[in-house]
Amino acid sequence: MAITNLIGGLGNQMFQYAAGRALSLERGVSLCLDISGFSSYGLHQGFELQRIFNCAAGIANEADMRDILGWQSSSHIRHLLLRKEMALFRRKELVVEPQFKYWPGIKHVPNDCYMVGYWQSEKYFSESASQICADFTFRQSLVGQNEKLAQQINSVNAVSLHVRRGDYATNPQTTETHGLCTLDYYRHSIQYVAERVQQPNFFIFSDDIAWVRDNLNIPHQYQYVDCNQGEESYNDMRLMSMCNHHIIANSSFSWWGAWLNPKLDKIVVAPKNWFANQTDASDLLPQSWVKL
Repeated sequence: MAITNLIGGLGNQMFQYAAGRALSLERGVSLCLDISGFSSYGLHQGFELQRIFNCAAGIANEADMRDILGWQSSSHIRHLLLRKEMALFRRKELVVEPQFKYWPGIKHVPNDCYMVGYWQSEKYFSESASQICADFTFRQSLVGQNEKLAQQINSVNAVSLHVRRGDYATNPQTTETHGLCTLDYYRHSIQYVAERVQQPNFFIFSDDIAWVRDNLNIPHQYQYVDCNQGEESYNDMRLMSMCNHHIIANSSFSWWGAWLNPKLDKIVVAPKNWFANQTDASDLLPQSWVKL
């Protein structure tokens, strides 16, 4: 059995699931999810995968973790062992992502393992991409305003544009780590797409639509998508994935919105500087995506 630890918002959960799912398929073992961290996690919408998608994984319990980690399954001990200076004391089954960049060592971990990390690279699951896409099939049908928006998206040359603000803008520590995509980034991205796409129609997604209205000028057809909040926020990702092309933020949420679009001729524009600090994110963006 492979167990992957989940934490963070929906986009992070999807990366963590995808890496674990790919490993389980390659090794022929079952996959379970450790969602215990959400009991004290106050951000975003909590654990969302099973509510939104058709994911093929069970929920790990304490016995499952003991079977793999033994005495190291205690949450307090695991927390201590996550420190870099404690790496030598970890059981080989406790697999901690050592770097943000793709880690080739994932190929050599035990079949029975407990995975901790962000795993934010397509390289972890590219060989299982078709199955990952199937697992990330949305469970519910679109209704109401979202259904109308989907019809509009399908009737034009739709380009999703995502502006992530939220804690990136309001939390100084988060801002220092992640930074914010600049208005120049969006202007250059819009120009790049408009020069290559006939009659682009931009669908604007953001957790701060008011800020976008006041600050971002779009010299093309556009529409704001502002009908999804709280537990319905995931519908923004679904609508993004239906667009032909994408301008994403430094956000795993819009990363997945673009990745789930199956069109082979899609243009995806992403910020070349994903983080404000020196984190190496060179494996985060697929090679075919445009970095501006």
